[in-house]
Amino acid sequence: MQQATVRALVEERWPATHVATTEALAAAGITDRTLTAAVRAKCVHRVRRGAYVLGKVWNQAKPWERAMLQLDAHAASRTIPAVYSHVSAARLLGCSVWDAGERIHISVPYASSATSHGADVAAHRVPVSDEDLVTVVRSGRLLRLTALERTVADCARVLDVERAAVIGDHALRMGATVKGIAAAAERSGLVRGARRVERLLEALDGRSESAGETRTRLALKAGGVPELQFEVMTEAGNFRADFAWPSPKVILEFDGDAKYVDYAPTAAVLMAERMRENALTAAGWVIVRTRWAELATPEVIVAKVMTAFARAARLAG
Repeated sequence: MQQATVRALVEERWPATHVATTEALAAAGITDRTLTAAVRAKCVHRVRRGAYVLGKVWNQAKPWERAMLQLDAHAASRTIPAVYSHVSAARLLGCSVWDAGERIHISVPYASSATSHGADVAAHRVPVSDEDLVTVVRSGRLLRLTALERTVADCARVLDVERAAVIGDHALRMGATVKGIAAAAERSGLVRGARRVERLLEALDGRSESAGETRTRLALKAGGVPELQFEVMTEAGNFRADFAWPSPKVILEFDGDAKYVDYAPTAAVLMAERMRENALTAAGWVIVRTRWAELATPEVIVAKVMTAFARAARLAG
């Protein structure tokens, strides 16, 4: 069968969902022989055993979109529903997740081998009470997963503070509380990782509005704690700064999560930003900017802030 013919056939008969099981494809008239040919021709991508997605969908998907397709594939291929937890629960709940790996995390009540759930699955033997379970509907399936505050506590045990804080800060913006996260961690009865949970709770701040702002805030510890989302009054109106040190009148702005989301500012946005910066400068503020790539070297950000402090001191003198 020619590649063009295979592609046309599978695209015409593909079910309504992005991820389809072998059984669903067979019911749609895509035989095993056709499916094998489509995978070889890269018209179809095999996400995991028994679960597939169209090649063009997989190829065009951003990393975080692929992570969700992998979750869909896992859910579709299981006969016994799983309890999704840790990073997977964070994704399903809609939290920002940065650089937390591609493995699917589930919580199980029994010990199991590292390979019994598949190489792409991390199975955690941890108790989860009904109080810490929620359900969501995704692609027509009812999925069970850990609740928001329990999810943050679990992520703190397996991720470093920076990655866990990206999830935790977003959870706070979604309605979680530090007290609630601590209570969920205590209900789990887990001793291992308790100190990591404490460190995360000390680091969280729901005023950070993106993964980049969370990472920038953590990088700034060496440069002195700034005010977050600080409102500045100018003759052109009131503006909110990502990070501000009011006494030296220094502002640090994070220029978008360009490598985290598919974002590009429009001309109108750029013009508004330029007018905003001019108004802040006229009001005596020194503005410094950082971007996603600099978060890999936090000392660069701190150095920028220190240079801005020195400039602000000269202007004030």
